[in-house]
Amino acid sequence: MEYVIPIIIVALVVVFIAMTVKIIPQQRVGVVERLGKFNRLLTPGINILIPIIDHVRTYHDLRIQQANVPPQTVITKDNVQVKIDTIIFYQVTGPEQATYGISDYVYGVRNISTATMRQIIGKMELDETLSGREKISTDIRVALDEATEKWGVRIERVEVIDIQPPNDIQDAMDKQMKAERSKRAMVLEAEAAKQDMILRAEGDKQSQILKAEGEKEARIRQAEGQRQAQELEALGEAKAIQSIAEAEKLRIEMLRSAGLDENVLTYRSLETLSDVANGAANKVFIPTRAVETLGSIGAIGEMLKEQRKS
Repeated sequence: MEYVIPIIIVALVVVFIAMTVKIIPQQRVGVVERLGKFNRLLTPGINILIPIIDHVRTYHDLRIQQANVPPQTVITKDNVQVKIDTIIFYQVTGPEQATYGISDYVYGVRNISTATMRQIIGKMELDETLSGREKISTDIRVALDEATEKWGVRIERVEVIDIQPPNDIQDAMDKQMKAERSKRAMVLEAEAAKQDMILRAEGDKQSQILKAEGEKEARIRQAEGQRQAQELEALGEAKAIQSIAEAEKLRIEMLRSAGLDENVLTYRSLETLSDVANGAANKVFIPTRAVETLGSIGAIGEMLKEQRKS
């Protein structure tokens, strides 16, 4: 018995300390009631309570929490039943309101989310519902914010995870999707064929243009070559004539410098003409001075004949 009393005392001290000292971790708070009435909040760290008088009603986690809303079957504006699965992210901003404003704020958030979802989907057709997840999420979040503001809860985000239409509609949508994909593939194939034809025609056009340009350039170069050849030929002939004329001029000057008179020159020309006439040529061109000289010789011969007769 001598050990029982100390053990009881130690146990009472431990219980007293446990009821007096409360250690609250970070991002958590405790709601303290004194004699059944709200007194204060226990903040992170060490907190001292009065045993029996003070009582911790509940603890709240101040981190962002998530609540999964069970899949709900709702009816769209065009009378199609769809099953929608959502998830809600929320945060407790007022622990006192979250404790005394509503008995279970998580349950309340789920119920408001379900009711709001039915109202929103009831105003939308199936196609709008399937493509309007962002709008549905925004409308649900706005409706929840208005309701949970008094509960000390802030809705951070609402996400629509899945929207499942009935199986028959899903099959019809799959067929429609396949038809759309086939149609798109045919359109793309036709467009590719069109582009191929356009490119081929453009290539042929460019080829013909380049060919015509090449032929034009070749003709221009050929004409230019012929022109230059004619010019060079004419220039050569002109130079040849000039050389012949200069040679003839030099020959005449040399004869003159030798002291030969015109009669001797004429006589030499006649001798040359006789040699030319004896050649193979059948035409002979006689210079004008030679003709005049021949005429003079004939006249002299006539005069000599008359003198002999007399």
